[in-house]
Order: sequence, then structure tokens, then C-alpha cells
Amino acid sequence: MRLLLSFSSGGLFGLGLFLSGMTDTQKVQGWLDIFGAWDPTLAFVMGGAILPMALAWQLTRGRAPLVGGSFPASPRQELDRRLIIGSVLFGIGWGLAGLCPGPAIASLSYGGTGGIIFIAALLIGMMAAPPFAQRLDRAAAST
Repeated sequence: MRLLLSFSSGGLFGLGLFLSGMTDTQKVQGWLDIFGAWDPTLAFVMGGAILPMALAWQLTRGRAPLVGGSFPASPRQELDRRLIIGSVLFGIGWGLAGLCPGPAIASLSYGGTGGIIFIAALLIGMMAAPPFAQRLDRAAAST
């Protein structure tokens, strides 16, 4: 049952990304180009994602899912060096490629070689991040 719900939720999420235009790299880059031909329509997508999740964190506090596991914790409220560096790298990659991980996976079936290259780069970045973070932590501890 849990796998079926996960598969259905993932499929619905991917469909939502496709229908909203989040898998269209030119539309996303138009959203990020605030000093050029800015396309504000993705603000509705962002609001449509943030508001339900904020409500879900409030409604699920102290509860357990019906099909097992646990709900994801709400994010920390503090800014630290890791968050800032990660956010900057994410933003640079998003602006250059016009994709972030969810839409990249959703567009794999029709995205061509660009989507495959993005996923390969994403996996390399995921493997490189922990040693890089440890190096930053050691450098910060020694100063």
C-alpha cells in the first residue's frame, strides 16, 4: 500500500511539474531573469507548493502517517554557512540549466540528452557534497 501511494504521489507531483511549466527550461529561466524578460507566472507554482506544505506541517505535528514511517520534519529556521553555500550553488545551477532535481527527473522521459546530463551532474554533485562539507567544517574549526 505504501509503495502504491508513493508511486501515485510521485506521478502526481511529476504531472504537476509538467502542467505548471516547471519542466520547461526556458520558462524557468524566464522566471529567474528578473532584470530581463521576467515571467512571473511561476510565482503561482511556488505559492501553490509553499502554502500547502506549511499547512501540512501544522496539521501533522505530533501525528504519524496512516501507512507507516514518519512525516518530514520542518526545516531549521537558522541561516548557516552550509545553507547559504548550498543555496547559491543550487541557484547557479538552476539558472544555468533551467532545471532543478524534481523537474529534471520528471522530464527524463522526453528531455533528451540534456536531462540525462543534468541527472549525471546532479549525482556527481550529491557524491561530492559530503566530503566538501567536511572540508569546510574542518577549515571552520581550525580558524
